[in-house]
Amino acid sequence: MRAAGWINVVVAAIVMLATLPGRTQGLGLITEPMLADLQLDRVTYATINLWATLIGAAICLPIGRVFDRVGLRFTTFTLTLLLAAVVWAMSRIGGGAWNLFVLVLATRAIGQSALSVSSITTVGKSFPKDAALPMGVYSVLLSVFFVIAFLVVGGSVHTAGWRTAWAQVALGLVVLAAPAVLLLREPKVTTAATTGTGITNGATLGEALRTPAFWIFAVATALFGLVSSGLGLFNQHVLAERGFPQEVYRTFLAVTAGTALVGQFGCGWLGRHWPLPRLLAIAMGIYGVALAALPFVNSQAPLWAVAILLGVSGGMITVLFFAVWGQAFGQAHLGRIQGAAQMLTVLASAIGPLIFAKGFELTGSYTPALWVLAPSVLAIGVAALRLRLPEPAPA
Repeated sequence: MRAAGWINVVVAAIVMLATLPGRTQGLGLITEPMLADLQLDRVTYATINLWATLIGAAICLPIGRVFDRVGLRFTTFTLTLLLAAVVWAMSRIGGGAWNLFVLVLATRAIGQSALSVSSITTVGKSFPKDAALPMGVYSVLLSVFFVIAFLVVGGSVHTAGWRTAWAQVALGLVVLAAPAVLLLREPKVTTAATTGTGITNGATLGEALRTPAFWIFAVATALFGLVSSGLGLFNQHVLAERGFPQEVYRTFLAVTAGTALVGQFGCGWLGRHWPLPRLLAIAMGIYGVALAALPFVNSQAPLWAVAILLGVSGGMITVLFFAVWGQAFGQAHLGRIQGAAQMLTVLASAIGPLIFAKGFELTGSYTPALWVLAPSVLAIGVAALRLRLPEPAPA
């Protein structure tokens, strides 16, 4: 299974790339020209996006059950083709906010929720033990794939228009992503007897929900998603409040993206030697310190230090989110468990921008939001220090 597992790592990264039209960053590539074309205002679109994200998150739980019962290859192949059909329909949309809502909801549900669960479940089931290094490689592949996709799709939007670019994305899903899914090797799942801790190789979702491990890792990654979505959406404005021009914002993004790769590689390697809860505590500690320091930054040297801290910790948290569920709860019901965790992160990412926007509206600054969120991040890191993961019995 080792060679097949690494094939699955590459396929899973391609599947996650296929979620681009259902993600905030992907939709952001076409937002401005699409709103001008459809004659919609930003408030209406923001409302559409919020409710589409919240409702679309509900598919995470049932789709996880489908993956566990039916398997990954056929279900993922079908979902990829469905997403292609939705993206194609979106490229041909006429007018009307309701039409747009239905299509954005479908891209969120199929892309951001269902295919994301499929991607992380594929790697988790392919490497029942020592998943940290494969997850590190998987995370690095994601970063590289998405950078390329942003450049290609963004360039197409600029030169050919958003409708042509979105039609090309739909075509890419059919001729590139869907055939790649057929290369997926269906992971074999074994079930073992219950250990003295009550956790088996195939812990159910209910059993997982009754452990501190699930909630500490799920809340930690959801909190990271909340902060990163809010900070990411208003990053330029946050830096402008500290007196930095737009070109510094672009460099800030490049530094965080580059150092995220360091965090991903480092966490993947350290995960083979250190317990995952300890790594989570370190990552959340670094992230919390960076958030608390950001309101005090007023020159470029400390700004780059904060960018490095945010990038490294973000890369670590990403790998830990992908790696922990199979190691802690086994394989038999991994789709449902990861679906529940993914649902929490999607919900949090939908709420994050609203917290930042409302905080700025009420106080005229992003500092209060950062000072509330930074201690929360540090607190969950402290909780992770005392955590021990359940150990599923070997098959």
